[in-house]
Amino acid sequence: MARVLFINGGSEGHINPTIGLVQELISRGEEVVYFTIEAFRERIEKTGATVRTIDGEKFVKAFISGGRNYLLERINGLLHTADVVIPSVLKQIEGEHFDYIIHDSMFGCGYLLAQILKLPAINSCTSFAQTKASFDKMLEQLSKKIPTERVKPIYDEYQSLTAMVKEKYDVVIDSPYEVFCNPAPLTIIYTTREFQPFGEAFNQTYKFVGPSISTRLKQENFDLTSIKGKSPIYISLGTVFNQEIDFYKLCFKAFEATDHTVLMSIGKNSQISDLGEIPRNFIVRNYVPQTEVLKFTKLFITHGGMNSTNEGLYYGVPLIVIPQSADQPIIAKQVANIGAGIQLQMQSLTANQLHEAVDHLLNQPSFHKAVSNISESFQKSGGYHQAVDEIFKFKSQYDI
Repeated sequence: MARVLFINGGSEGHINPTIGLVQELISRGEEVVYFTIEAFRERIEKTGATVRTIDGEKFVKAFISGGRNYLLERINGLLHTADVVIPSVLKQIEGEHFDYIIHDSMFGCGYLLAQILKLPAINSCTSFAQTKASFDKMLEQLSKKIPTERVKPIYDEYQSLTAMVKEKYDVVIDSPYEVFCNPAPLTIIYTTREFQPFGEAFNQTYKFVGPSISTRLKQENFDLTSIKGKSPIYISLGTVFNQEIDFYKLCFKAFEATDHTVLMSIGKNSQISDLGEIPRNFIVRNYVPQTEVLKFTKLFITHGGMNSTNEGLYYGVPLIVIPQSADQPIIAKQVANIGAGIQLQMQSLTANQLHEAVDHLLNQPSFHKAVSNISESFQKSGGYHQAVDEIFKFKSQYDI
């Protein structure tokens, strides 16, 4: 049995793919100490892991303090989180022994902690992976969009923050890539090479295990018999940027006069009462068990978060992707590239456009063929079972 230090941030998209992974590690005899924010304590404890927490409010405040407009500002924000995460983790594990570390690909200063603790490291990548070459190219292109007067202050802050990390923690940061992507000798990616853009560019230290789909460890009060046999259209904008009352009303307008049954999940921060009269063919809830619902769904209208996209494609459901932020435009573009769905833009969306996109997607066989192909590749890829197989091979290389 080995002791595993698991470092993660505090968002559904970064937490959910690790649930099955942690359960499987523990079932194979590993002891896992998992750092996240308090909101996810119960969910992680149900896996059998020991949960320790970092201050979520301080973390978010530090991250946002770097700036939100440009990629290098977000990198600075991640460096600001070092003084929230690292002292807290080091204090809480003082005197303890760990055999290896698994850390998130973005949040939690995983790369830095692995260097400080001198532990063999595994990167848990919950979005598309990046090589250093692809990241550097992206950063160069995006940096051209920074106004001239902002370039020097942003770069000066980056230099100051990396110097601080060197002084406090004796870790040299050689590039922004190490901050934003947290590279490690082994990277677990929860998708397949077929779906990963430029999948052939990644060497054998990147293991594409497919979607990590496990039984969610929280019970939702939703009667699945209400949709069985009805092949609903399912609409969800995820758990973060989902306060879109106008969009939900637009969906009413698009589908109220159709024969479709429509299941719409609006998130816990929106009020169903704000929607006004709900059409008879709609079922509206604040939250539904998504992986269960997708088993009965004929089409998924989604924001294009990696979890939702993976889950929809895993269950063979074609997608209409309406990206909101972060990596979602890239994911939406890739869905369209492989022919598994259509990308639409929220800003210019009309009810008629949405209605026509649904009709086109449902009546065009090529979409269903593409979705079937990617679904098959996802289901054959092994998911969290394969991920743990790769981790155990990694352990043998390090004599753990």
